[in-house]
Amino acid sequence: MTDTTTPTTRRTVLGLTGAGVLAALAGCLGSASLPGQSTGNGNSQSARTYRVTVANLTTGQPFTPPAVVAHRAGVELFAVGDPASDAIRELAENGNLGPLGELAEASDDVRGVAVGDAPLVPDELPASEMFPAAATLELETDASGAYLSFVSMLIGTNDGFAGLDTVPLPERVNESRSYFAASYDAGTEVNTEAYGDMVPPAQALYGIDSGTDGTGMSDPDLAENGVIAPHAGIVGDGDLDPTVYGWDDPVALVQVERLD
Repeated sequence: MTDTTTPTTRRTVLGLTGAGVLAALAGCLGSASLPGQSTGNGNSQSARTYRVTVANLTTGQPFTPPAVVAHRAGVELFAVGDPASDAIRELAENGNLGPLGELAEASDDVRGVAVGDAPLVPDELPASEMFPAAATLELETDASGAYLSFVSMLIGTNDGFAGLDTVPLPERVNESRSYFAASYDAGTEVNTEAYGDMVPPAQALYGIDSGTDGTGMSDPDLAENGVIAPHAGIVGDGDLDPTVYGWDDPVALVQVERLD
């Protein structure tokens, strides 16, 4: 591996996983809520607004912009032991939120969605000078959307993601709840830990130029056809040093407060 430090700019990273992906997601969501939008799911008496703060607890793993979903109990974004859906596979392999937006649009059980506008980068990484380690989102829903799920790609992995599945939203105004999110392997791609098999922002956020571009497309040659499982972490078989880019669970803290 050849590690050459290269300048990291906000344009470098957001041009690959930020504004374009978020614009596409917004177009798919329809009536589901993005920050600053109305849900259109019910009358004003049943409307609820939540402040959701997602914090990256790792020291070496940046996250893609976090996505939080308010939904009914019947929605399950992911489950350990089950194959990953297309939405989770695209998120975990490529940082692509488009299929999640399509899921939100197609399901009446999804009552609100909010997405961050930047990666969440630990203070220990060079890109932390431009990107925060935590983001606060405003999530609008109605009384039927009583549960919260959260997902975000672990950018320096082949198919890893941070996730929180179907936890209760606070019922009372000013009530808050805190949840820890673990790391998961989508089981869809072999964990080569090679820069060439990771999304391009991985190197940009690490401030490294390995001489390979990386990829934002799934590679059929690396298809694993497994199931979602707790992530084994970085083991050092490829380009990543576990002492720098590894992590321990939990990987994220999700704090939720009902505002009205």
